[in-house]
Amino acid sequence: MENYLNENFGGVKAKNSEEEALRRWRKLCSVVKNPKRRFRFTANLSKRSEAEAMKKTNQEKLRIAVLVSKAALQFIHGIALRSEYVVPEEVSAAGFQICANELGSIVEGHDVKKLKMHGGVEGIINKLNASTTDGLSTTGNKLKKRQEIYGVNKFTESAVRSFWVFVWEALQDTTLIILAVCAFVSLIVGIAMEGWPKGAHDGLGIVASILLVVFVTAISDYRQSLQFKDLDKEKKKISIQVTRDGFRQKISIYDLVPGDIVHLSIGDQVPTDGLFISGYSLLINESSLTGESEPVSVNAAYPFLLSGTKVQDGSCKMLVTTVGMRTQWGKLLATLSEGGDDETPLQVKLNGVATIIGKIGLFFAVITFAVLAQRLVARKYQEDLLSSWSGDDALEMLEFFAIAVTIVVVAVPEGLPLAVTLSLAFAMKKMMNDKALVRHLAACETMGSATTICSDKTGTLTTNHMTVVKACICRNVVEVSSEKDGNVSSHIADVVRKTLLQSIFNNTGGEVVTNQEGKLEILGTPTEAALLEFGLSLGGDFHAQRQETKLVKVEPFNSTKKRMGVVLQLPEAGYRAHCKGASEIILSACNSYVDSAGNVVPLDDDAINHLKSTIDSFAREALRTLCLAYKELGDNFSAKEQMPLEEYTCIGIIGIKDPIRPGVKESVATCRAAGIIVRMVTGDNINTAKAIARECGILTDDGIAIEGPEFREKNLEELNELIPKIQVMARSSPMDKHTLVKHLRTLFHEVVAVTGDGTNDAPALHEADIGLAMGIAGTEVAKESADIIILDDNFSTIVTVAKWGRSIYVNIQKFVQFQLTVNVVALIVNFSSACWSGSAPLTAVQLLWVNMIMDTLGALALATEPPNDDLMRRTPVGRTGKFITNTMWRNILGQSIYQFIIMWCLQTQGKELFRLSGPDADLTLNTITFNSFVFCQVFNEISSREMEKINVFKGILQNYVFLCVLMSTIIFQFVIVQFLGDFANTTPLTAAQWLVTVFIGSVGMPIAALFKLLPARSC
Repeated sequence: MENYLNENFGGVKAKNSEEEALRRWRKLCSVVKNPKRRFRFTANLSKRSEAEAMKKTNQEKLRIAVLVSKAALQFIHGIALRSEYVVPEEVSAAGFQICANELGSIVEGHDVKKLKMHGGVEGIINKLNASTTDGLSTTGNKLKKRQEIYGVNKFTESAVRSFWVFVWEALQDTTLIILAVCAFVSLIVGIAMEGWPKGAHDGLGIVASILLVVFVTAISDYRQSLQFKDLDKEKKKISIQVTRDGFRQKISIYDLVPGDIVHLSIGDQVPTDGLFISGYSLLINESSLTGESEPVSVNAAYPFLLSGTKVQDGSCKMLVTTVGMRTQWGKLLATLSEGGDDETPLQVKLNGVATIIGKIGLFFAVITFAVLAQRLVARKYQEDLLSSWSGDDALEMLEFFAIAVTIVVVAVPEGLPLAVTLSLAFAMKKMMNDKALVRHLAACETMGSATTICSDKTGTLTTNHMTVVKACICRNVVEVSSEKDGNVSSHIADVVRKTLLQSIFNNTGGEVVTNQEGKLEILGTPTEAALLEFGLSLGGDFHAQRQETKLVKVEPFNSTKKRMGVVLQLPEAGYRAHCKGASEIILSACNSYVDSAGNVVPLDDDAINHLKSTIDSFAREALRTLCLAYKELGDNFSAKEQMPLEEYTCIGIIGIKDPIRPGVKESVATCRAAGIIVRMVTGDNINTAKAIARECGILTDDGIAIEGPEFREKNLEELNELIPKIQVMARSSPMDKHTLVKHLRTLFHEVVAVTGDGTNDAPALHEADIGLAMGIAGTEVAKESADIIILDDNFSTIVTVAKWGRSIYVNIQKFVQFQLTVNVVALIVNFSSACWSGSAPLTAVQLLWVNMIMDTLGALALATEPPNDDLMRRTPVGRTGKFITNTMWRNILGQSIYQFIIMWCLQTQGKELFRLSGPDADLTLNTITFNSFVFCQVFNEISSREMEKINVFKGILQNYVFLCVLMSTIIFQFVIVQFLGDFANTTPLTAAQWLVTVFIGSVGMPIAALFKLLPARSC
């Protein structure tokens, strides 16, 4: 079976599946009872094609608008324009001078002419009653007024489907519809033959069973849909930095209104349509809207920013102009229906299993009906009544047909693929509590197969709470305390201190602001915050330093260059460049340094060796090192020029402490025990990386630490030998990470999970089997490329995700094992009994109840088992592991043989064993058979909790869902047997008969334990 599944249903990948593979498996699913339910959680390929075509049309329209606006720019400048725009009364009454439609037409149409008529960006700011320095005022009901005039920043969402929609979909089951027709005919014939109410019992029994199946199914599906809705809300929680009431603060993007001043930086998604106010080196990726891959430079001359685009480089302040459904992105979302997520590989495989068993079940159902009908016809022939048919004969034939249809109901395991969704929905909800937000369903199950985790260092293995603890300035190494630091100041001249503070406060992506409590607050990345805090401890004044000089050019930090630079226009005339970044890179660009007297001295071999040994010394103490340098540029520098790359003067080396997160060492050890290799991939110094890796337990004696530049130089043959041994990669670029991931997946067939937080990590996150983005430090671009977002940026959470992934995989295996056992036994028992005695021991109503036990209730019980620590002591499944294993076949075979023998003995020897006689003997025996069969499934459900271990009771009391399902099954079974005899074709059993049937079921547990002792390979 495994080979057949791999050949026909194995083409679907966890990520980026080809459409042809998605279409192929659908065609192979020929036996489907309820397509609406079966394929609910699979991609709608036809809608997806329509959406793609519509998206291309929209992109082309927008691309033309952009080109037209750029052409218009060449003619507009210098022309005096008169505005003929009239402000609507309601807008004017609210205190504004421009309406939402006018704002939308300016930005969406990139209308430079209209923008100029309104006084440019400054004019728009004034008309919106906003301020570039203080932002919006939130006092009174001012924000509410803006929302009334301009709308809210929310997009139209599909309405939540009501419970009755799920009831209707559950009723679409073809076999249930046929059974309902049978029930209707049975009612008509039964009432005509035996009158009301006796003649209606059989028909009403089937109707009641159908309704029970439908409502239990609908409740389960409805709860799943609510869970997915909650998770969708979590995915959309995005915050952004704004200025309001004169203070920088973080708010939800859904609270933005026109007039808000938004601060954007690398990796942010533009949350609304807006206009550029000020910024540096801003490059915007508009491919999501226009389809153009080349980034667009946005500046004062071309200030248009569109919602849904991404900041590829630089930073800026943006004025919000248009929100929600008035934005280009909102309009695009309104016209598109993405067709849902791709189905997961496990869903596809289980559809394959359901198809195979469905075909077998259909065959047996037809044969069973043929045998039963032939027996009836043969009896009529022997009695010479072939031409005379009574209502009883019609009812008997109808019952045979209902049994055959119900065999199909039981045989087609429609619940198999849906059990995956149930398990994933349950796990995703629980993982949210464990600080992991799943963006793509397939990532949950794939994570269970992970064999390698490529992890960042900063913020994932470490706390990301950075402080400067050491500094080497003017060749003097000093300890730094967190208080006002006179220790550093005493070792350096005033001129050096001034240059150092100028570098720290100007060459930064962070900011020091006064919060609403009147206290200083540092904004920015942890590294920037540590440097700014160091600057403040030296007695520096952030705002005074910024006002002393004028920023002429900014080159923001990115992980490729590993440096950041600014050019300042000095108050006394002239220009100065400051740069900071990776110590070795910046130091190699220096040819001089500042001594303790403040003199610029040539960087000789002795000084170079001293600084290099200082870097190594800091790194061996697990400190992150940064080098600060500057260069005098004279009086002639233009912002269009490139920043210089050499002949800098070294100011000093800064050592930043970033402690290891608690529990990381234990988590790495857990991964090692689970057969998962953890590799550290970082942009930091190799000695820092090695020190942290040893402390975490990642770097072992037989492992290799390598630098990115060296890794890049290796040929394919060398990489084949090297990659399995790599445990640390330092000074790596995003493409190094991408190359490592690609080779691990393609050459070594590893299932790779990768962490990332920056914009440039997107290719590696996309390439990996599981992309893990950081929730705190991660950019929106990284999060969008990821499959799972680690909300607390903690490596231990990644290990928890792996545990949940394994739990999902094993839970589905348990459920498949349980369901296949019921399928096999129910099919064989009914078929063999029909052939042997001419009647089926399990009626249509009873089979429907059994179907619900194994389908919806079985999935609830087994597919929602929480993970345990034993899961992380097994080796990973990997890329080539079997889903239906020999162990499962052994357990299925063992239980099936036992249950079939029991059922057969009861059918053939039951009357003698239970000393049954009289007119009700057959009914009593069938009830005993039915009760024994159900209790076999109840105890088999318990045995299925562990596929290999004898002790199946471990943790059972903590699994409330399992206990509730078990108790509900037993209570319902008691009610069906003792009180619903007329409807379910049962008769009340004595206490002794109950004990015997329960005992028969319970014997299945020691039988299962005995089979577990057999080696799986020999089965």
